[in-house]
Amino acid sequence: MTPPIELQPVLPELILSAAAVVGLLYEAFARRSSSRVHLAIALLGVLGAAVAAALLWNWTGPTTVLGGTVRVDRFGVVARFVLLPAVAIGCLYATVAGDREPETFRGEIYPLIILAGAGMTLITVAEDLILVFLALEILSLALYVLTWISGRARSIEAAMKYFLLGAFSSAFFLFGIAMAYGATATTKIGAIASALSGRTGSQAIALLAVGFLTIGFGFKVSAVPFHMWTPDVYQGAPTPITAFMSAATKAAAFFALTRVLLVAFHASIWDWEPLIYAIAAVSIVVGSVLAIAQRDVKRMLAYSSVAHAGFILTGLTNATTQGIRATVFYLAVYTAMTLGAFGVVMLVAVGHGGRTDLDTYSGLAKRRPGLAAMMAVFLLSLAGIPPTGGFIAKVGVFTAAIDAGHWSLALIGVLASVAAAFFYLRVIAAMYMRPLEGPEEADPGMTGALVATLAIVVLVLGVVPGVVTGVIDKAATLGW
Repeated sequence: MTPPIELQPVLPELILSAAAVVGLLYEAFARRSSSRVHLAIALLGVLGAAVAAALLWNWTGPTTVLGGTVRVDRFGVVARFVLLPAVAIGCLYATVAGDREPETFRGEIYPLIILAGAGMTLITVAEDLILVFLALEILSLALYVLTWISGRARSIEAAMKYFLLGAFSSAFFLFGIAMAYGATATTKIGAIASALSGRTGSQAIALLAVGFLTIGFGFKVSAVPFHMWTPDVYQGAPTPITAFMSAATKAAAFFALTRVLLVAFHASIWDWEPLIYAIAAVSIVVGSVLAIAQRDVKRMLAYSSVAHAGFILTGLTNATTQGIRATVFYLAVYTAMTLGAFGVVMLVAVGHGGRTDLDTYSGLAKRRPGLAAMMAVFLLSLAGIPPTGGFIAKVGVFTAAIDAGHWSLALIGVLASVAAAFFYLRVIAAMYMRPLEGPEEADPGMTGALVATLAIVVLVLGVVPGVVTGVIDKAATLGW
């Protein structure tokens, strides 16, 4: 029988796709496209998607729609509300960068960011591994082009590395889907969970599926040893794209990984938990150690993202609602502080001819005290120092790991956080303790207002995390 067509649960993705199509048509037919028109189309699309997502909070229809390929739950709603602001901020950053350097403006940036956002939101509600793969490719293909879009030699090199390694990881992901089907005769997440919990599926083949799927997700979240592309791509891509990519891609992939591991393969938890433990521990250590050796701030933040992938995986070692809550809160905080940090990097780079090395931050507090203060907030949050959101987020994942019996992983995380504070504080020291050096930064303008808003969000989540934890608690139950 033909399954009923229920489009409301995927209305946010349909609205984003429609906005992307309108943006592409405008770019194709306008005699001279305007970044402001592109931005208006993009923000209207994001706003419409956010409204459509909010209406799903009290959904009373079936839990799965479109032939059982899309899950309708509050977890998906929260995931969209973490990702959609990142899409909007990515478009705003692209507008500012285009105004500062008109020769780099490409109207196609906006539709591509929106299409990537549609793939990111779709992957968080996918109930079928095939749909997970399709959403993963939608967001990946858009990001490959966005990395290259400036046309600079460094960007082209970064895009090629990203594309080749991304294609390689996609092959592993497909192998994982094939193994899951071989183990359970289905690719639907809920049906896989039922088959494995009922012992009607092959546990050995299911473990192979977990391994291959983890490799595919590991590439997207920049976990060791699948992180090799991260520093080159972060450094080579235009800074607005790096900001969007680093925050939204990691969050989307982790939301999807949470659903796959904690639902589809929950019955095999004793088999895959040691794997996640090992990847988390190695990612934390390798990311923290390699970040210390970097003098380019974008590369430093790239290795920092590797370490943070390990911290988020630490929360997932607790396969209960407590682990889900800690993971989702960490993703919300990570998105805000990463977007803010890269916003400051973009402003500093504009005033120094695109340079992003540590020397460009010398004396920043004397030239732009507000900008330096906001960067300090983001760096302290990334380091996990109170009273920022990063501190509460790390406490959450460490507590979840300890309650699951993984106190040694929490200890590794704490020690690595102490070591990681060095490279964050080194940037703060350059801003506040070094003499003035180089030209003055560009006027912050709209980017400054965005960065200030993100800094306030990071501080609020550190002082009164209850403003979002109540909502997250209601979305932390995953079922099938």
